[in-house]
Amino acid sequence: MKRRRILGGLLAASALPFGQEAAWADTGDGPLALLVAGPDGEQTSRWGNAVALAMEPGFPGTPTIITQPVGGLDGVTGANRLDALVVPDGRTAAIFPGAALIAWLTGDSRAHFDPTRWVPLMAGANSGVLVVRLPANAAPDLQNLRAMAPLRIAAEQPQSNDLAALLALARLGVATAPVFGLRGIAAKTRAFMGGEVDAVFVCGEGVPEDIAPMTAGGGVPVFSLGALGADGSISADPLFPSLPDVISFSGSATPFLDAVYRAAAAAARLDFVVVLPKLTDPGAVSQWRQAGQGAIITPALTSAASASSITLQGAPEAAAALAALNTVTTDQTDLQSFLAKSFGWQPG
Repeated sequence: MKRRRILGGLLAASALPFGQEAAWADTGDGPLALLVAGPDGEQTSRWGNAVALAMEPGFPGTPTIITQPVGGLDGVTGANRLDALVVPDGRTAAIFPGAALIAWLTGDSRAHFDPTRWVPLMAGANSGVLVVRLPANAAPDLQNLRAMAPLRIAAEQPQSNDLAALLALARLGVATAPVFGLRGIAAKTRAFMGGEVDAVFVCGEGVPEDIAPMTAGGGVPVFSLGALGADGSISADPLFPSLPDVISFSGSATPFLDAVYRAAAAAARLDFVVVLPKLTDPGAVSQWRQAGQGAIITPALTSAASASSITLQGAPEAAAALAALNTVTTDQTDLQSFLAKSFGWQPG
């Protein structure tokens, strides 16, 4: 509720103006638009309103950016709308949750879009941490994790942020027995505290506060997804600097599992991503990117991000996330076969 109040409060705040040094493209008169892939008033919608307000001073004349919510929480309908109906004239950008990318990655039949061709502007990155109830006096290392196999991990379904954890554990050679159908952190925490599962992957906004009850109940953070750099490198999560990321936890893996894990992790880290449609004029791209770069340093947006345990990122980091998806396009069919064989799951 604290995060919701702060983010909602941005709608009444004014973003501070910032310097404009680039040569701006001509956007003409009238407002700009931000397509919001999600229902009005929900998480992506609230970020969309906040981002639009923070970006407005970055354009000549400070035009209004009108937000246009569309579709459901997973963002698939909005993503379809962007690719099928939005003209790449530089007047309309879009904001999506990472869930839309998970749907595309796992072959959801509703997904008729290609995120690898979008033009990234900025993003909000969240944490992802695996919490495990280890045997008494056991160190949080790979040997002890493998000794617990099959690891009972709480999960909603493969087509969710839990995909990153399932693929991480497969990459590490840890056999799992997922307990599916646990939607949301409250249900997963209850299952963990009740001894029904051994592990929970905590991912999204407010990860530090969501982990707290489980660590108090004997859970130990074992690894994180880490942070993705603009050059594609993985470093420690800034909120969990002493926690190893999956790759440093164990660097060896088959090329297939490494590629699909990296793609799923890139999607799971994205609380939201702001993009332009493919084929947008480079001048308009430059204009939107400078507005996005200014937005991520406005006090109102940085305060909301801090309250939500979100790291605001510019175009280079957002581009690296989409590039990670691009590396797995040839493996999507194999991923779907892997999920069917391992978990009996088929895309909807």
